Amino acid sequence: MGRYSDSEEWADITPIAQNDGGPNPLAAIAYTEEYSEAMGYLRAIMAKNEKSERVLDLTEHIISMNPAHYTIWLYRANTLFELQKINQSNLQEDILEELHWLDGISLKHLKNYQIWHHRQTLITHLSTLPPTELSFLAQMFAKDAKNYHVWSYRQWLVRHFSLWDTELPYIETLLTSDVRNNSAWNHRWFVLFGQHVDPSSGKGMDEVGNIVDEDVLDREVQYTTEKIRLAPQNQSPWNYLRGLLRKRGSLLECKAFAEEFVGDMEGGGDGCRSSHALDFFADCMAEEKEAEKAGKALELLAKKFDPIRRNYWNYRRGLLGLGAVEA
Repeated sequence: MGRYSDSEEWADITPIAQNDGGPNPLAAIAYTEEYSEAMGYLRAIMAKNEKSERVLDLTEHIISMNPAHYTIWLYRANTLFELQKINQSNLQEDILEELHWLDGISLKHLKNYQIWHHRQTLITHLSTLPPTELSFLAQMFAKDAKNYHVWSYRQWLVRHFSLWDTELPYIETLLTSDVRNNSAWNHRWFVLFGQHVDPSSGKGMDEVGNIVDEDVLDREVQYTTEKIRLAPQNQSPWNYLRGLLRKRGSLLECKAFAEEFVGDMEGGGDGCRSSHALDFFADCMAEEKEAEKAGKALELLAKKFDPIRRNYWNYRRGLLGLGAVEA
């Protein structure tokens, strides 16, 4: 008994079996009978380039069994848009209905990038942001606040609909909830400086990043240092702070701030609250041509606070003309 072979609706279709390389394939994939049957009918449908309601039903069934099948998603999207033309239906309503169905799939399969490509394909056919889109993304982040596929999609969404001026409050809520959310720190940088980048230009944010208001830099430096005080051993805001200061050409503005966390370097680093502060302080000293002080910070990292990366810290000492240290 087959779902499609016993259906009058599909009686006109002769399924096309998968060719695994002859009657005795070397490494045939052990598909279930249900999946093999559905794919056989899909191959036949694609061979005749059929775009119909039953194709949407078929692709939905296959996606429920294998949501990572990119070809299925592409054929489903093409079918959806073709049916809209044939039926002269309301495209926006069709897309919103598809998005509603897609929400459930997305919440079930959190790390599936094909789902997000399909969503992006749908959204490009809309002139305005769907009213529930941002709240749905908030649901996704509630399940996994660092989901790469969702963040990549959100960046695209911000650029596509020019949401630059409304994103910061949401990022604030995420960082208030978890100051260690490196994805939120990355998105904050994108929102503030990515809007000056034309993706088609081939240039990165660093190449055009000087197009920025000094008041924004002042605000961000203050914001970041406040967040660092909450969790000094959190690397993300230290990296964010470096990026801000490099736009001004010098790290020295925050040298004294970093010193608050490095402890007694001559006393073996007693009181050190952040290895990232030591790293930052070393760069400040190197900028001031204080090689010995920079080297001391790097020595503490190599020997005590981050010995797993001893070779890297010794490489940094070598750039200052100093010898390597042993753990």
